[in-house]
Amino acid sequence: MTVLVNAIVMMGMFVIVPAGLRLTGLRELDGIRKLWPLFAAPGAVALWLPRGPTATALASCYALGTVLLALHGTRRAVRDRDLSPAGTALLTALVTPAVAALALVAERWGHELFGFELGILALTVPHFHFAGFAAALVAGLVCRVSDGPAGRFAALSVPLGTLLVLVGYFIGDWAELAGAAVLTAGMWTVGLLTWRLGREEGRDRTTRLLLLTSAAVLVATMLLALSWAVGEATGLPHPTLTWMAATHGLGNALGFVLCSLLAWQRIRTPARPSDQSHPSHPSHPSHPESRTA
Repeated sequence: MTVLVNAIVMMGMFVIVPAGLRLTGLRELDGIRKLWPLFAAPGAVALWLPRGPTATALASCYALGTVLLALHGTRRAVRDRDLSPAGTALLTALVTPAVAALALVAERWGHELFGFELGILALTVPHFHFAGFAAALVAGLVCRVSDGPAGRFAALSVPLGTLLVLVGYFIGDWAELAGAAVLTAGMWTVGLLTWRLGREEGRDRTTRLLLLTSAAVLVATMLLALSWAVGEATGLPHPTLTWMAATHGLGNALGFVLCSLLAWQRIRTPARPSDQSHPSHPSHPSHPESRTA
């Protein structure tokens, strides 16, 4: 499981976060995005070293980059007073990598932060890269182009569910189950809206396939997450953590997150030649609001 989890985390560090930052369209993040490999490289090396001072120092380098993201997201939220659903999703996306990095530093140090076992801390790292950063980012993107009750629900419930799962770590299994239920509802809504986007007329075949794949994968992976949370709270049979990493974790990383980000990159890129012909449409990639998702 360690090899699989480390590989998923490296994918989050080197691929998912930079790609996601590019999709925000926020030019003030360009500096952090260009420097990101300098933060990610020592963080990735730290994953494979024995626990100790060297691994902790390298993990701290990665944490520095995530703290810069979190500070930018917080400063932007205060400056723009953007409490819209999509703005909340963006803030969540920018802050959650710091939670992952904090868990990484503690785990590499060998310190059971807040009493959590080292294995749980290790799994927290990919969780807050993918369920935190990537899922919130995609929920915000979906909300921007599906500005209705479902889109707003997705953009709010994914951050809320992620927060409740985190709080549930401290309170107990039933609280964690409540968070998992909210997060699942939000992610399934993201999946539904993504499926609708994939079925729109005029969508090219590759983009359609990426969108439909990401939507379909969410049904299975979030059902696994919910079944695990139910089992933990009730004592009913449920998948092991190793099985969850190989199914829920890998499925979300490749099937949902990677496919979603590739699809959104394709959605936005072809629209650039006609940017000036649609200056006022809020769901168009060139519109200022769409750049904040």
